[in-house]
Amino acid sequence: MKTIKIQLLVNNNEYEVSVSPNETLLDILRERLGLTGTKRGCEIGECGACTVVMNGEAVNSCLILAPQADGSKIMTVEGLMRNGEYHPLQQSFLNHDAVHCGFCTPGMLMSAYVLLQQKQNPTETGIKQAIAGNLCRCTGYQQIVEAIGDVGKKGETD
Repeated sequence: MKTIKIQLLVNNNEYEVSVSPNETLLDILRERLGLTGTKRGCEIGECGACTVVMNGEAVNSCLILAPQADGSKIMTVEGLMRNGEYHPLQQSFLNHDAVHCGFCTPGMLMSAYVLLQQKQNPTETGIKQAIAGNLCRCTGYQQIVEAIGDVGKKGETD
């Protein structure tokens, strides 16, 4: 199969990758770049486990064909940490016991990150809308909503 060269800026690192036209952004992140924090879940855009930030928007990386991402700026959950320190969202998830099995956590964090970039102190309804595309089977969501809300109230969005 023919390959296409694409360029990506992922977590502030530049990559040039030869991809097949049918490979997804999820495939590239996990298999080629070794960024396994982005989870492979349903692969049909229903669970949100593969959510990343692409050009400032939360997207399901399983639904983005790699050639569509050419020239894009991508942030994965690995890109949240700064100088070995947890991002305030990550710390808040730990503080609020919003991490149980952890499978949904990377996608939840990325959806929450985008929300807090757009609105500093979101309402509970706003938080629930922002994470509506992310499914969790363990927490019942309340701890997740509280963790995101706590960061929003403190203004620690970046």
